[in-house]
Amino acid sequence: MAAALIQVRHVQVPVVTDRDVPVAEVTVPEGVAPQWQIKAAGLPCHALKNAYVKDNQLFVHIDGAKVKDLSKPFRLKVKAKGMEVEESGATQHRLARSVRNAGDDGVVAYRIPGLVTSKKGTLIATYDIRHNHSRDLQDDIDVGISRSTDGGLSWGPMIVAMDMGEYGGLPQNVNGIGDPCILVDEVTGDILLFAAWTHGGTAGKAAWWTAGSGFEPSRTPQLMMTRSTDDGLTWSAPVNLTRQVKQEPWNFTFQGPGRAITMADGTLVVPFQHQEPDRTPAAGVMYSKDRGTSWQVHEYAKINTTESQVVEVEPGVLMLNMRDNRKTGRAVYITKDLGKTWEPHVSDGQLVEPVCMASLIKAGDLLLFSNPADPRERRNMTIRISEDGGISWTRKLLLDEGYGWGYSCLTMIDKDTVGILYESSQAHMTLQAVKLKDIR
Repeated sequence: MAAALIQVRHVQVPVVTDRDVPVAEVTVPEGVAPQWQIKAAGLPCHALKNAYVKDNQLFVHIDGAKVKDLSKPFRLKVKAKGMEVEESGATQHRLARSVRNAGDDGVVAYRIPGLVTSKKGTLIATYDIRHNHSRDLQDDIDVGISRSTDGGLSWGPMIVAMDMGEYGGLPQNVNGIGDPCILVDEVTGDILLFAAWTHGGTAGKAAWWTAGSGFEPSRTPQLMMTRSTDDGLTWSAPVNLTRQVKQEPWNFTFQGPGRAITMADGTLVVPFQHQEPDRTPAAGVMYSKDRGTSWQVHEYAKINTTESQVVEVEPGVLMLNMRDNRKTGRAVYITKDLGKTWEPHVSDGQLVEPVCMASLIKAGDLLLFSNPADPRERRNMTIRISEDGGISWTRKLLLDEGYGWGYSCLTMIDKDTVGILYESSQAHMTLQAVKLKDIR
């Protein structure tokens, strides 16, 4: 027996199948060369394909073909032949699928997740296809779709849903479209997809700071919508909604991103944001009473807010949860008249954030919320549950203590399982499935 312990601190990160994932930090006494034995309790037999220690990190490789249930956590037990091992840290590890990652289809980066469950039970993921760089518009960016018909275990080939090509004779790197927001029309089953198109300007220069007022594509970004009537397989030519929802003095005007909702009465509601003439942003909602043919916008909820998500907490009552650029925590407001008037919710400012996009959905009597739950940095991706309409958030589960871009989107895979698509520490678009009972 060695005089000193071998110490293993398990790290909570998504264990993306079919990839080598660092799941623990290992401290070995100087001069000791242990022979490792690593077992995974809770995984199918032989699913742990490989495990090794390199540069003081324990890596595991899970065979995705052996995994039939993404939502089932497992435990790792580390042994070193003839030596004593002390383990601490994460007590359970959780599986994940890489829906999109750097290099897939020759693309440099995938960003801005949206996720819904269609009326047929298909998971439909959307995201930015950032061909050349990870930076925001303006650049060569399209909107992609991935579909899963087995609860996230496997995903079909990427579908390009929105690509503005070389509109107006200008190259693709000054015709980017991105920041998607996706909606299931629960009345018709159609899938609606919204994105911001920027035409002209300079590639690599942030359109957020260069967008102008007015209505024409050469002056200001355009809010575009496409529709799928076949469960996300094909998409219509984009329709321009800009003149329906934008006021002439505003600058950048666009959707979500993330996901949108169908209210109990059939009204379609999309989280919305715009820039005032002085470039101060403000979030609100836009809505349609005619299945997405026409759209309206009333008043913003709170100044200096941007990326938001909306839920119907009671019939006719909408809750808007917003990124607050003043770093006071998530802004949360309520409207009972589709955005004509707003009032702060009791939880306004209580949910900690590092100034980032987040997700909010309603599942029965529960509200579910996800974001990087750190006040300063985009790390500690966490799902929280409220059982009292968002007044308090007493149940939570840490999924990823690592660093990432931090955007996320939630959907219910089935009545007992929530799915989260997020920008994780291990893959650009990472899908995890979690049983609600495991969020304690």
